[in-house]
Amino acid sequence: MSEKAKSAKEHNYESGLAVVAADKIKDPGLEPHRVRMTDKSPAHERAANRQVAALFILSAIGSVAAIVAYFAFPLTDDLGTVRANTWWLGISITLGLFGIGLGAVHWAKTLMPDAEVSEERHQTRGSDEVRARAIEIIKLADQESGFTRRKLIRRSMYTALALFPLPAIFFFGDLGPSPADSLRHTMWRKGTRLAKDPDGTPIKASDVTLGSIFHVIPAGLEDLHETKLEEKAKAAVILVRVDPADLIESEERKSWSYDGIVAYSKICTHVGCPVALYEQQTHHLLCPCHQSTFDLVDGCKVIFGPASRALPQLPIAVDSEGYLVAQSDFNEPVGPSFWER
Repeated sequence: MSEKAKSAKEHNYESGLAVVAADKIKDPGLEPHRVRMTDKSPAHERAANRQVAALFILSAIGSVAAIVAYFAFPLTDDLGTVRANTWWLGISITLGLFGIGLGAVHWAKTLMPDAEVSEERHQTRGSDEVRARAIEIIKLADQESGFTRRKLIRRSMYTALALFPLPAIFFFGDLGPSPADSLRHTMWRKGTRLAKDPDGTPIKASDVTLGSIFHVIPAGLEDLHETKLEEKAKAAVILVRVDPADLIESEERKSWSYDGIVAYSKICTHVGCPVALYEQQTHHLLCPCHQSTFDLVDGCKVIFGPASRALPQLPIAVDSEGYLVAQSDFNEPVGPSFWER
């Protein structure tokens, strides 16, 4: 390097300017290819073949076990069965996923070709010759991977992939009631008393103080057995008392509240999470799952978040003994709006 160039370089260092080297860094190239044991030893190849198949079979066993666990440990009010259901389903679904994932990885690392290849990419449509060559390469890759030739791996993988989605068919039944008209009707009837959740104690209007919030279920729900959880999921209500002067009510709904006491479905209209948080100063109800926010004093309209419609309101009144009762069922479907689509 000349003295002039050295002087310029030193000046750039002192002044804090970036210096780009004139000499390019040489391409280090690819590392030397490492031959695998499965490429050198037929015994190792056969062992890897069996191992991959065993992992796919393990996945199939996990999928079947998930279905068995679903029926063997049904969800009830007993916390022990809930724990057993969660544990066994978790283990079996893990085996289903683990077997497919690890089997595919082990197959790729031990049996599929691992030679490094660098190819030029063409931005335009290739000629007929190039396209025909591409088909030949795909067929060659199929032959090299052994997918067609390795019947044990292929059949075990097909079995694992066929069985893996089956548990979901059963699990989807626990996501809630089926759509159709089931969400249009709940346990609420004319004269049904509003009761505290979970003990079922009926609520008097005098018990609801200004700014208080009650989580409510229909009185008599505790007497149900088979359909208790499903009915509670649909009929759960939030009860709040505000200053009657703060309520913004349409003419149709002015008779749906009682002295500032309003009742709304507790089930968020986004994906069905329980709306459980109430901000007394702003009168906002918040769903903790995705932060949908509803204005309690203005018909529980959506003011923030992904929910697409207001929470359904339960018309209420007071009976001769001072207990809060429903005037009727909800006038619209409860729960997530996507059922309607």
